[in-house]
Amino acid sequence: MTLIILIILVAIIGYAILIYNRLISQIETVRNNQKQIDIQLDRRFKVFESLINVVKKYMDYEKTTLKDVVALRNQAEQAKTSGDEKTRMAAENQISDIATHLNVVFEQYPDLKANQNCLQLQEEIVSTENKLAYAKQSFNDSIEIYNADKKSFPATAVVSVFRAKLDFDFPYWQLSEQKVTEQESYTVQL
Repeated sequence: MTLIILIILVAIIGYAILIYNRLISQIETVRNNQKQIDIQLDRRFKVFESLINVVKKYMDYEKTTLKDVVALRNQAEQAKTSGDEKTRMAAENQISDIATHLNVVFEQYPDLKANQNCLQLQEEIVSTENKLAYAKQSFNDSIEIYNADKKSFPATAVVSVFRAKLDFDFPYWQLSEQKVTEQESYTVQL
């Protein structure tokens, strides 16, 4: 009888260890995906700097753009250092808005639009924004998997025992309410 109880106890402990390890793995996946976003954000910033250097000989607009991008980048870095993910996400999303408006600027300067370096950098920005969108999606997906797993039974029991190591509230990377409203009301006019 004690052997059966011992076997059941070992099985329960073994299962709890498996759940613990799975949740730790998911937390590390979320953190890794967050680092992938950081890589793409850094890449985007470097491409912006290169593009702005090419653009400098064509217009004064880049001074404001560079100042805005640098200020937003500094704000994002400070928020990252202080652990304020929501402020960081808001700043990075504003940089994305600047990237989308650059195409309008290129249309206003035909010489700039035809410049080969500028075309390559424009293409690089679009590619980086696509990679960034994918990294954000992977980050949000990993958070969703982690949240669903930690809230399911018997993982909730393991999380309650190891709350400090397993219970994290990762913020999703998402658009602001204002941006969602703006995009929902957008209409294409030909």
